[in-house]
Amino acid sequence: MNYTIRPTEPRDAAGTAALRRMPGVLETTLGLSSYRTADSDAFLANLGPNDHHFVAVLDDGTVIGVACLQVFGNPRMRHTGSVALMVHRDYQNMGVGSALLKTLLDLADNWLMLVRVELTVFADNERAIHLYEKLGFEKEGLKRMTTVRNGKYADEYMMARLRP
Repeated sequence: MNYTIRPTEPRDAAGTAALRRMPGVLETTLGLSSYRTADSDAFLANLGPNDHHFVAVLDDGTVIGVACLQVFGNPRMRHTGSVALMVHRDYQNMGVGSALLKTLLDLADNWLMLVRVELTVFADNERAIHLYEKLGFEKEGLKRMTTVRNGKYADEYMMARLRP
């Protein structure tokens, strides 16, 4: 399988929207099944200088993964960024998520000089937690009943990686 990781472009909006709605992906994000391509178009058009988005795309342009790093704009938190990641269900456990996250961490470490990179993850998403821990993230706390998924309240871990 050949894929490329590159910055997100406007032409990726439809693929990103489809990925967000996909069963097997939707349940691992805070997205809604009503997410539309127009929402992706607007989101991509409004990215600011602190928003860094990448996609993993197959040779034919199919979006198989999305990774986002947002640097906090508050002057007292400029050393901190938040990451989010999603991978097409057919390409999970193939290294795509790891490659995307490593791309974000390289940017955070070597270009943005971030000290703290944080994320939230559903407490039962063991594969994602394993990936995050493998790349240096640690659990910092449990947010109980923080979101709704499939009609039930779900817990999330707060995780972070520090590089003082």
